[in-house]
Amino acid sequence: MKNIIVPALLLILSFLLTYLLYTAVKSRRKSSSPLPLVPPGPPGPLGWPIVGLLHIIGKAPHRSLAYLSRVYGPVMSLGHGHLTTVVISSPEAAREVLKTLDHIFSAPTFREMVRTIGHHDVSIPWLPATSSHWRVWRKLLKTQLFSRKCLKATKTVWSKKVKELITFIIESSEKGEAVEIARACFVTSLNVISNVVFSTDLGSYDPRASLELRDSLFRITEVMGKPNLANYFPSLGFLDLQGFRKEMEVCSERLFRVFQGLIDARIPERSLRTGPRDAFSSDLLDSLIDLIQEDGSEVDMNDINHFLYDLFIAGTETNSTTVEWAMVELLRNPEAMANARVEINFIVGPNRYVGDSDLLDFPYLQAVVTETLRLHPPSPFLIPRKTESETEVLGFLVPENAQILVNAWAIGRDPSVWENAERFEPERFLGRDIESIGKDFEMLPFGAGRRMCPGISLALRIVPHMLASLIYSFQWTLENEKSYPVPADLDMNETFGLTLHKTKPLYSDFVKKSYEYFY
Repeated sequence: MKNIIVPALLLILSFLLTYLLYTAVKSRRKSSSPLPLVPPGPPGPLGWPIVGLLHIIGKAPHRSLAYLSRVYGPVMSLGHGHLTTVVISSPEAAREVLKTLDHIFSAPTFREMVRTIGHHDVSIPWLPATSSHWRVWRKLLKTQLFSRKCLKATKTVWSKKVKELITFIIESSEKGEAVEIARACFVTSLNVISNVVFSTDLGSYDPRASLELRDSLFRITEVMGKPNLANYFPSLGFLDLQGFRKEMEVCSERLFRVFQGLIDARIPERSLRTGPRDAFSSDLLDSLIDLIQEDGSEVDMNDINHFLYDLFIAGTETNSTTVEWAMVELLRNPEAMANARVEINFIVGPNRYVGDSDLLDFPYLQAVVTETLRLHPPSPFLIPRKTESETEVLGFLVPENAQILVNAWAIGRDPSVWENAERFEPERFLGRDIESIGKDFEMLPFGAGRRMCPGISLALRIVPHMLASLIYSFQWTLENEKSYPVPADLDMNETFGLTLHKTKPLYSDFVKKSYEYFY
């Protein structure tokens, strides 16, 4: 028996030794085989514990992040509290995010102020691009507001409102009163939109008139653009430490009351109409009411109020700040101002106002507007996006759910793309179609891809029209001109908000009118 057990134990022991040796060799071979290469995450500066990089960004985040991107590259990662942010700062990286990988990066990142009023559930900028609501609103904008046919039908509206702007400035100059350019242009933009939507003025140049609506719009754009701790530390949102939530609610409620009042007045008025539909003039509000009254409609009254909210927020201050920046740049560059004036005067001639049909004959003026948008994009970071899945961008692995900021301000001033990038040189855009903005990703004042601003066609008509009328109508001088030794010393400080506007508003008075007008 013993003779059998000993050989059996030796056999088992040899088997175990053989198995262990085989396992060890296999494990070693496996460990020595190359691992699959994983792209590194985007580089970026190290932040402080908890607060991240909030102390670095400061009051001018577009400038701070542009500076950091020169150190860490065009795809840069930042840590803010509980939020990972990836900043895009070159045309190549922007093309990847906004075009090539648009389907992955088209989801918006909700800001706390948007959630405060429930705007993220119904708003065009914040709805998923795949949702049926988003498609309904985009189609409405394309067919009922910004199509060539609609723009042609409404050009008499904005021509009339620009004439009213010039009349107001003439009357103010005759009284010896300086005019704040951005505020006056804001009223003009507000009245253009309110007439297209409601067929009535909602703004007034009279300082004695109610400014509640105008001031609410101003304040909403300021609050939405300010750094909000609740965006980076959601658990602190309910404390409203900065008071933004309360102010956003109050200002937004004012706008909704105005919109609802106009809608409520229109509905019974429509019931009194008799005869064929085309016998009555119709505006966008009629189309919106038709939309909610359709059988099986996906939208309701709340959707319309929030749609109008977007329309008025996006279409007022963006236009007025662009006109102001253009005037500031022209005042700092007298040769460019002279070139624009000669062109406009040659086409328009004396004793009339600038008409919409004249705009096509102003290539230099169009170049002035384009150069202004390059240097001063209204929204320096566009709409924040997020990654729906882990994605590679220019060799860097962007994590899922990261916030994506496209620094349009930095891209427009990229010295590797633009010669004399910091200088105002409209000549660089002569012969270049203004409608091509955003297609080459070298400047992105209106964004790109599926979430590109749908109002670009209207903006590129209203802004040149206001600017041409201001240049043509007056000989401009700066108020308190003695405080500026040379035009280049004009204050260019910016205040960061939803739009990037001048900290010190531009006021002007006039030596004389350029021409006498017939109104």
